[in-house]
Amino acid sequence: MMQALRRAEYAAVLLIALWFYAQSGASWWWFALLFLVPDLTMAGYAFGNRIGAAVYNAGHSIMGVTVLGLLMHFSEQDWLWPYVLIWSAHIAFDRMLGYGLKYTSSFQDTHLGRIGRN
Repeated sequence: MMQALRRAEYAAVLLIALWFYAQSGASWWWFALLFLVPDLTMAGYAFGNRIGAAVYNAGHSIMGVTVLGLLMHFSEQDWLWPYVLIWSAHIAFDRMLGYGLKYTSSFQDTHLGRIGRN
């Protein structure tokens, strides 16, 4: 039950990010092109689990989006808004699917539980 609730919550966050993106007038081609960019952080695993988890988590943490959003707001750089929304949508999509922040023990060990086959 809790897993279904968590997935529903992140689905709601994804829908909200998509709605705000639609309202922003930014290009959907740009959205499609950038949506998977945070997954490039998986390349950090080429340097081992410790660096891989740190790099992956930096690209998939809500704190990163929050910092970008605050930077946008306080510097009045509204052009960053679509990037905040794309990044937020990506994180919400991943969490909706059960992919969480990584532990250093293994890529499969996340704060939401183990992913993949045992």
